[in-house]
Amino acid sequence: MTKLEKLYSIIENSREVGVKLSKDVLQQVEELEEGIIKEEILPALGNDIAPRLEPIKRDLVLVVEYHPGEPISVALSRKTKISEIMGAKTLTPRSSTPVKSDEEPVEVEPHEPKKHIENTTKGMRVTFPDGTVIWYRQAIDTFIDALRKIGLERIPEVGIIHSDFNLVSKEKRPTVPGRIWQHECDGWYIYSNISNVTKKEDLKRISDYYHLGLKIEDGKPE
Repeated sequence: MTKLEKLYSIIENSREVGVKLSKDVLQQVEELEEGIIKEEILPALGNDIAPRLEPIKRDLVLVVEYHPGEPISVALSRKTKISEIMGAKTLTPRSSTPVKSDEEPVEVEPHEPKKHIENTTKGMRVTFPDGTVIWYRQAIDTFIDALRKIGLERIPEVGIIHSDFNLVSKEKRPTVPGRIWQHECDGWYIYSNISNVTKKEDLKRISDYYHLGLKIEDGKPE
């Protein structure tokens, strides 16, 4: 039984025994359902579709309408980005990769005992005015997907600089063994070696620049 089948089984069993799920639980179920679809269904679907789209030499958005037990309808939208379709919720599977060196870091004898640092990251949740919620357990995934929805090509104009590199650019910072400065996504390099506080500040600055009205909060999904 897949994760999605187990989730639906839990919901159905609750209904059968007369357990009424609260609004908060239903919201968690919806977020979990979307997460499973994003992580398991969409990558496989994308792999099936990609070879058929290769001959096409223009940007396009395909809209798939699915209702359980009914034939699938596929339509071509005149829009060129999913974010341009009102009410559409992006469930794009993660496609960013850390930019790192292939060399192994050199082991150096520490001059003082290593300290254990408690991981206190609070995570991050970004809500767009159209209702889209981007929220992963890792703040960097939320950060990058939020930038993708805004449009990576729009970010350089804001002029956010980290260590002499634009937050989003076509310029790759030279790699260093054992360090990750950037993530590569859709042909762009996103500067990711920044704190969660800075990530939130950057999103706030981008939101203010383009008047996006983003709601940026701390928190991790359960």
